[in-house]
Amino acid sequence: MGDSEPDRVAELEAQVDQLKEAVTSHAVVDQAIGMIVALGRVTPDEGWQVLREVSQHTNIKVRNVAELILIWGRRGDIPADLRAELEATLDRYGPAQVPGAEEP
Repeated sequence: MGDSEPDRVAELEAQVDQLKEAVTSHAVVDQAIGMIVALGRVTPDEGWQVLREVSQHTNIKVRNVAELILIWGRRGDIPADLRAELEATLDRYGPAQVPGAEEP
């Protein structure tokens, strides 16, 4: 036969917790992509690629990179190595310029 009712309830509670974590992670990543899109003037798909590349080159999980980007947006703080990698990665997708800024 199958699992006992208490075992099944515990299993379902664990799945609910995992789904809640996944939804939260997804929101953090989406918000960071939005910042990358706005600041880097790239497409959302390119924003995702930038986030992934920064994660790979810094050996920091995507969600953690996203969290650091959001903290940067709120407080202006970002680790120097992460900022350098973010700028370098955005440069590979084309020059980033703030809309309305004069050409150099």
